[in-house]
Amino acid sequence: MQQANISIRVDKSLKEKFCDLCEEFGLTTTSAIQIFMKAVVRERKIPFEIEAKSLTKIRKDGMKALEEMRQVVADRGYPEMTLDEINDFIAQVRNETSR
Repeated sequence: MQQANISIRVDKSLKEKFCDLCEEFGLTTTSAIQIFMKAVVRERKIPFEIEAKSLTKIRKDGMKALEEMRQVVADRGYPEMTLDEINDFIAQVRNETSR
């Protein structure tokens, strides 16, 4: 089987911890990464869960950010705008800056 190299940059501390752990498992760093790559190819997915915030948490954070922005706008004395008004304003600014 023909061999190929992969070169990656990682945090030095992470690399050291990973190498030490691989050694405890009786593996080289290369063999551990090869095991990971083979599992990804075989299973056609990352062989462990990668999680993001729940949709509920994302929505809650988004609504909080929206309310904070609304408060800033109100504090500065600007009137609230509808989505159509905002889009019209954006289009107007784009037209002015593209001239």
